[in-house]
Amino acid sequence: MKRRRGPFAFEHRRDKLAPVRVYRRRLLHSGAVALGIIAFSLAIGVVGYRVFGGLEGWVDCLYNASMILGGMGPVDELKTNAGKVFASLYALYSGVILIASVGVLISPVLHRMLHRFHIEADEAAGD
Repeated sequence: MKRRRGPFAFEHRRDKLAPVRVYRRRLLHSGAVALGIIAFSLAIGVVGYRVFGGLEGWVDCLYNASMILGGMGPVDELKTNAGKVFASLYALYSGVILIASVGVLISPVLHRMLHRFHIEADEAAGD
């Protein structure tokens, strides 16, 4: 069987369970990827609120972008149409990114859990 390599190359169903050090490395890598996705998305929001929203301070832009990205909703009322359109598009984008980053973050945990179930099922079946 060809060996798969890379940070998201999980073992096949018939392979043995990966060692704990490999599992930890996968967790760290997934966490770093999720953090990168969130940081990039937050940067888009901060710059967008500054450019299109007309907010004065960078801290206010960060606060609004963080609240939208976290699913809490807007804080400051936007006066310009460009700001309102940006906030609408950013809110839709943020919902998808939140789900995607959580998926990336928990994928090693779910894979290990399902892989362990497959190993136990195969041993119980006598394979």
